[in-house]
Amino acid sequence: MATDYDAPRRSEADELAEDSLEELKARRNETQSGVVDVDEDASAENFELPGADLSGLSGEDLTVKVVPKQADEFTCSVCFLVHHRSRLAEESGGKMVCRDCA
Repeated sequence: MATDYDAPRRSEADELAEDSLEELKARRNETQSGVVDVDEDASAENFELPGADLSGLSGEDLTVKVVPKQADEFTCSVCFLVHHRSRLAEESGGKMVCRDCA
């Protein structure tokens, strides 16, 4: 079928403007529903993190051992993370930058 590219184009807004009021009301009632789909299994209480059994930690404090920066480590001046010296990309004016930030 041949297409006349010089003819004015019709948009969806033009087609909707020509629809009758009854058709628009019927179309609105078909697409909208007052029922909300609720999945009982997707509630927040049922989410489980893989490999994390925190059930025995109720009321207990978690302790983490903090180790000071070692002699072979540096703090990146861009991301402020502590890296091993092997991750040093550049050093200028006392500012060290890791490979990820360089």
